[in-house]
Amino acid sequence: MKTSTVTIRLDAKLQRDLDRLSRQLGRSRSDLVRDAVRRQIALLRFEQIRRELLPLAEAQGILTDEDVFKIVS
Repeated sequence: MKTSTVTIRLDAKLQRDLDRLSRQLGRSRSDLVRDAVRRQIALLRFEQIRRELLPLAEAQGILTDEDVFKIVS
């Protein structure tokens, strides 16, 4: 897989937190940042899909988590 470099700016506290966690977990800073970006992208995609589907669900009377659980269980 081809990779590319992305430069980001971190404030001093975030840099220290990242460095500390990297040492504690024995993982590179790059690995931690890649994981964080993957998770954030997944979360943003989920939220976007939810916003798009919410009106359709409401139109069907699906208003709560319990409504969903009744349908899928």
